[in-house]
Amino acid sequence: MKRNRTLAAAALAATLALTVSACGGHKGGTTGDSAGAKGAAGFNAAVDKVVNASDKKGGTLNLWSSTDVDSLDPGRAYYASVWNFERFYARTLLAFDGKPGKDGLKLVPDLASAQPEISADGKTYTFKLKSGLKYEDGSVITSKDIKYGIERVFAQDVISGGPTYLINELDQGQGYKGPYTDTDPNKLGLKSVATPDDSTIVFTLAKPNSDFPYLLAMGSASPVPQKLDTGAKYGDKPVSSGPYKFKSVDPGKGYELVRNENWDPASDPFRKALPDSVKLTITTNADDMDSRLLAGTADLDWGQTGLSQAAQAKVLQDNALKDNTDDAYNGFIRYVSIVPKVAPFDNIHCRNAVLYAADTTALQTARGGSVAGSLFGSMLPPNILGSDDYDPYGLTKGKPNLDKAKDELKQCGKPDGFKTTVAVRGNKAKEVNSAVALQTALKAINIDVTVDQYDGKLISSVIGAPDVVHSKNYGLIVMGWGADYPTGSGYLQPLVDGRFITSNGNNNFSEINDPAINGLFDQAAAEKDPAKAADLYKQVNHKVVDGAYYLPIVADKALNYRNPRLTNVYITDAFGEVDFQALGVSDGK
Repeated sequence: MKRNRTLAAAALAATLALTVSACGGHKGGTTGDSAGAKGAAGFNAAVDKVVNASDKKGGTLNLWSSTDVDSLDPGRAYYASVWNFERFYARTLLAFDGKPGKDGLKLVPDLASAQPEISADGKTYTFKLKSGLKYEDGSVITSKDIKYGIERVFAQDVISGGPTYLINELDQGQGYKGPYTDTDPNKLGLKSVATPDDSTIVFTLAKPNSDFPYLLAMGSASPVPQKLDTGAKYGDKPVSSGPYKFKSVDPGKGYELVRNENWDPASDPFRKALPDSVKLTITTNADDMDSRLLAGTADLDWGQTGLSQAAQAKVLQDNALKDNTDDAYNGFIRYVSIVPKVAPFDNIHCRNAVLYAADTTALQTARGGSVAGSLFGSMLPPNILGSDDYDPYGLTKGKPNLDKAKDELKQCGKPDGFKTTVAVRGNKAKEVNSAVALQTALKAINIDVTVDQYDGKLISSVIGAPDVVHSKNYGLIVMGWGADYPTGSGYLQPLVDGRFITSNGNNNFSEINDPAINGLFDQAAAEKDPAKAADLYKQVNHKVVDGAYYLPIVADKALNYRNPRLTNVYITDAFGEVDFQALGVSDGK
């Protein structure tokens, strides 16, 4: 799940919150935008428009990161920034459009010549490939390469670490174990995917799933030439189907991409491919990286996790520097799960009491203030279609409603309060701070909260094990979540669909199992119109909020700096990051 991806914002001192406390409400969490017309530079200018639009080619894009890639193999990568980076070298049937904001959520044909032909029952997807598609070595990309690339993911003993949604969707009881043990002479034995000719690929699903196209936009669905597949070592130098190919791969130190002369720009309408080369430098010194960013010798933080505390303080106090930053939503919501199977939270009025008594400004400050996240009233983040401003508990007002909270306590039969325990990962300082802030707030209505810090490595067997949650009296659980693909089911279903509850590794901590909610997910899966599906996800979100199962803390943000020389800078909601593939450099260096 995306909780393993490197999208979390960097820590901020509470005092920094005061620097930007007057800013709030704009997409990205701020107003007072100093951006001029037509995408001129300014604070948050890249959040929903293009900054420094240009078609100028040449130069080197210099990306830096304090975190190494998890894998360059598109079948094994799970970091958000790697998925973004893959747009340089791994094409897919469909891809997220190269546009800012919510426009970047749209899937457009990439290797496919058009959107798929979908059968009337919603179970069969037929794609035709564009002509003239080639790998970096000049060999032709075929439908069989796409099928083979997908089959590799089934070999979890070899190609591990990446998303497994395609296995869940396409195995259908076959028990397929990947091409390396495939008895089919062509190593193409996955039955649910057919390649009647080299330019046609047909997927047959067991049941309709309107999210299936998003799975085909993941790197795990990119083509791999069978003759050049090196199995577990493929990430050492993956074969490019995109505008750039790897010149060098030096794990822990850096990577360099150069132009792929066999890429045909006519077949690829949204990728810009402006720089002559792209360098990613890995450093262990985040402060040094930030210093390079502000000095102009580095262009962008590849991980986009936010400037360090010292750099943030410097930027927020210097308008010239601040004008080259964006504080965008990254797709995460930080929240507290309220567990109805732990008394007295089996009574909704006791859950309501927590929501009304919460001091959301204190919770926000615990995570670093408004620059690190905006107060939020529901459980569908701003980058997901169907998200809205639903806030029946008034959480975005930033202050507790103690009179309402005390009234709810009376209605749940606990007028004098009660005791409960909040579980929190001990190695996550901002989560511990949040737990303490909630503990303090609930004292005002005589709810006595014990903070239990557990080893974050044991998440699956502690808060992910319902029996353990019940035995330890974990009535409250501090956590955060972001979607692997940007739809309502991609975000909410693991958290609120009762059919996703497991005895270990569970993410539906509140153990919600409402047939009405489960049924709305099924309706959305069968819905071919994304707008209608989004409306169903909005209904799910409202039902979850009305059930008082979650206390949202903030919709997460990260303050990142962009070198003024960068062109075509914009943040796409598809990744919650600057879209790497669009970038150029104005000085040609």
